[in-house]
Amino acid sequence: MSTMAFLNPLSFSFKPKRLPANLYCMTLASVLCSLCYLAGIWKHSSRTLTGSSYSLTGGLSCSLATQTNRTTVPAMATAATTTIHLNFSSHHHVQDPPHETAREHHFPRCSPELSEYTPCEDRRRSSKFDRERLVYRERHCPEAGEVLRCRIPAPKRYRVPFRWPESRESVWFANVPHMELTVKKKMQNWVRFNKGRFSFPGGGTMFPNGADKYIDDIAELINLNDGSIRTAVDTGCGVASWAAYLLSRNILTVSFAPRDSHEAQVQFALERGVPALIGILASKRLPYPSRAFDMAHCSRCLIPWGQFDGIYLIEVDRILRPGGYWILSGPPINWENHWKGWERTPEDLKAEQSVIETVARSLCWKKLKQKNDIAIWQKPTNHLHCIANRKVFKKPQFCQAQDPDKAWYTKMEDCLTPLPQVAHKKEVAGGELAKWPERLNAIPPRIITGSLEGITAKIFTENTEIWKKRVAHYKEVNRQLGQPGRYRNLLDMNSFLGGFAAALVDDPVWVMNIVPVVAKVNTLGVIYERGLIGTYQNWCEAMSTYPRTYDLIHSDSVFTLYKDRCKMEDILLEMDRILRPEGSIIIRDDVDFVVEIRSMMDAMEYDTWIANHEKGPHDREKILLAVKRYWTSSSPNHIQRTTKNVSQF
Repeated sequence: MSTMAFLNPLSFSFKPKRLPANLYCMTLASVLCSLCYLAGIWKHSSRTLTGSSYSLTGGLSCSLATQTNRTTVPAMATAATTTIHLNFSSHHHVQDPPHETAREHHFPRCSPELSEYTPCEDRRRSSKFDRERLVYRERHCPEAGEVLRCRIPAPKRYRVPFRWPESRESVWFANVPHMELTVKKKMQNWVRFNKGRFSFPGGGTMFPNGADKYIDDIAELINLNDGSIRTAVDTGCGVASWAAYLLSRNILTVSFAPRDSHEAQVQFALERGVPALIGILASKRLPYPSRAFDMAHCSRCLIPWGQFDGIYLIEVDRILRPGGYWILSGPPINWENHWKGWERTPEDLKAEQSVIETVARSLCWKKLKQKNDIAIWQKPTNHLHCIANRKVFKKPQFCQAQDPDKAWYTKMEDCLTPLPQVAHKKEVAGGELAKWPERLNAIPPRIITGSLEGITAKIFTENTEIWKKRVAHYKEVNRQLGQPGRYRNLLDMNSFLGGFAAALVDDPVWVMNIVPVVAKVNTLGVIYERGLIGTYQNWCEAMSTYPRTYDLIHSDSVFTLYKDRCKMEDILLEMDRILRPEGSIIIRDDVDFVVEIRSMMDAMEYDTWIANHEKGPHDREKILLAVKRYWTSSSPNHIQRTTKNVSQF
């Protein structure tokens, strides 16, 4: 029989044992074990259970309502009864790796002399490029190895800007420490200095009596009050007084000017709370879609409109909507009365105006009126007549096979951008726009005509309602977003249809809407058709603006969009550069990105916390809120959280 066979238990013989002694031992062991167990319960009885929160061996609270963040949460959020601050940090850790292999986020402060650093308009880099047609003043961004990975400081004694509308008239000298314009433009009422602040009387080279009076003069020639003109562009804007005073008439203007000898003119505009960008008409298209603006303006902007076969007027034509206006004041308009003051000969000025008039006719523009120092032309509402007169005007011919909305590093062409086809001469090419404010929520013509793949009227309407709910939720978790005056200059880094800006239209803010160049659908034209403003941007590069431009930055799925395209920290450093001290950031993205971003922003001296999606905690998309701490080039490296202003959150 195999040794694995079952054994018969009856075959075993048992020897008798001394039972009483064994019984005593077993009883004693049981008593000792019981005593040890009871002692253990008594020792840990002080750790009580309270509600749904209990403590583990490490003392970690498991109640979401009592979680603490890595940084103290400012009172910017609502009361704890309505807002839960989420902490997605791991609570159980293995031993830290050796110091040399541990990954730590480190974002040092830049040198004080970089307080006004604009990476893509850096003068040292720009000087290497061609000066013909001012190419050297266009965007020239640093190569990968040249990108700074430090945080741009605010200048010493930087102060929180004045609140709108006071900011329209006043700017702190410490924020823009440049006196040049107070000397160069002293007689033209651009800007004055007194007791630590600049004041802006509203003057300009061609409107020494003030921008308001100048706008009244324009309003006598075209209607600025019926809502048909909502978006404008000011080429060579100075300190943007024209745009600042148009705001009271519900006209939203994008002002631009280069970084040139008129030091900090765009920076002054932004400090005043007026939309502006660094830009220039040179060799590349302006970063706006076709048919964007209702009105374009040049007041002694020094742009050579008649040169290079009129290419700069051709570019203005591209971005003007059908029926839009071009306003010119300054040389050569009214040269008969100004030629001596301009120190030019009558013959030279007359010839310049003649060339401009000829180029305008070749674009099929109609000169409406010229009164004193102001001349106004109007673009046709369609190109039926213009197609016919190409037999008369050999140049410019219509562009062939081009995308009129493509405008990111896109070379200007000396051809006329064709308007969408129409059936009869009274039809507005591309569709007629509703008047403001109905225009904001009316279905944009680009969507009605099916120009944008996959975007329907239903999607547009639903998106508008979604963003009303989202902005309402933002105001619940960030109370100051709903407080008039706390924020003025806003940036939406991924705007899609402009829903975020539309939901804030009744607040005293303006929003620069960004359509990333990597977006699947180019929707910037829709944003302008709504009566909002914006530009194109690649977030792997710096934006064409000064440090401390914005009071609040909104990022919707930007880090998901740019995954594997560029480094997350480079995008965050650019956001930090263009956000003022004590400014805020709202980041909406996947929870994995949000957690990683938060760890970086903590290292960048922000106060951060995470809130749930407006639909509730089960959505993977979370909302990261951050406040930039106050520090300047004179601040010590280790700073305490600022209590001024931030303590009110």
